[in-house]
Amino acid sequence: MILYEYPFNERIRTYLRLEHLFRRLGELVPRDHPLDHHYALTTIFEIMDVATRADLKSDVMRDLEKQKQTLNSYRGNPAIAESVLDHVVGELDACFSAVNNLPGKAGQSLTENDWLMSIRSRVGIPGGTCEFDLPAYYAWQHKDANTRRADLERWATTLGPLAESIHRLLKLLRESGVPQKVVASAGQFQQNLPQGRTFQLMRLRIDPALGLIPEISGNRLMVSVRLMRHEADDRLHASSDDTAFEMTLCS
Repeated sequence: MILYEYPFNERIRTYLRLEHLFRRLGELVPRDHPLDHHYALTTIFEIMDVATRADLKSDVMRDLEKQKQTLNSYRGNPAIAESVLDHVVGELDACFSAVNNLPGKAGQSLTENDWLMSIRSRVGIPGGTCEFDLPAYYAWQHKDANTRRADLERWATTLGPLAESIHRLLKLLRESGVPQKVVASAGQFQQNLPQGRTFQLMRLRIDPALGLIPEISGNRLMVSVRLMRHEADDRLHASSDDTAFEMTLCS
């Protein structure tokens, strides 16, 4: 099944973008080729661009504290294992402290590295990191893989608390939803959302064998899914078939 996720607000959209970038960074750093490490470094720069939002750090800390308070409200419930609850709350406490101890915005310490910033200033220019533009960077790419990897891990460490916190928050959010089977009649699906609940994320699973692509839209009142098919003309065309898929609303 292919999993699609649709955020209902800008904060969750930012979290998902950062999670995507951290996952890519985790794939690229263990590799050996200089080109993989080039894209690992550009991914670090992308994370810095997203993470420099003025309120991101406070958003993460506020969400961690909110989740901790919600979990603590379950204490004394006979259906809840206190040891597991203590473990999860402890993880949230550790994430809160780590983010709180970051100096300034996430990745701010990297902006004080002139060598890195010289690369960052040219990454957005097509072909801007050629050897005649950045000979020091070209030389770095010729170092052995272990040396390059150690440098990347050292630079990425400054972003670690943010990565771990977002991982924990999105994990708890995803686990809050209950999957349900729904049917898109003639390729269209709409559902009004229950009053009194604020959903933050929609998850949709669809069989790849169907060859369908969901176009998702939504707000606090309703969600809508239109199923499309990628045809030979490289355009998306609306499907007219009745199609079942799995949908999860997370709040």
